[in-house]
Amino acid sequence: MRIHIGGDHAAYELQRDLVTWLGEQGHEVVDHGPLDYDALDDYPVFVLRAAEAVAADPDSLGIVLGGSGNGEQMAANKVAGIRAALAYNPELATLAREHNDARVLSVGARMHSVEEAHAIVSAFLDTPFSGEERHQRRIDMMSAYEQDGTLPPLP
Repeated sequence: MRIHIGGDHAAYELQRDLVTWLGEQGHEVVDHGPLDYDALDDYPVFVLRAAEAVAADPDSLGIVLGGSGNGEQMAANKVAGIRAALAYNPELATLAREHNDARVLSVGARMHSVEEAHAIVSAFLDTPFSGEERHQRRIDMMSAYEQDGTLPPLP
């Protein structure tokens, strides 16, 4: 699978690890940076590029990384067509894919060991969208709102 990845200085070491680890597992990893450590870099520079690449590449998924993962998730979700989920355990990563067809996973490098991050990423990548009608209906509501501001009808 093609995986687009981007982060910032707070997650630099984890990102370097994931790029190698995912490649060893046979994934095609597209690294949107940072490629060098810079304590003053800004995550939107790299995260927005990774999220845009996922949006343009329907057969791919993405991983965005920061200290907490919060800002990175927010940035990725600004890209049309992206549903980015912050996951702090494998169960949340699984639910993000299974119920929400999330295309981008956000992970906080300061919140997890490398082993925990591997488990979260694995759960995300290994879980398909369930395709259940109730989940698709909810995704369609969000997509309609994203496209033209259409609010879902009240019950």
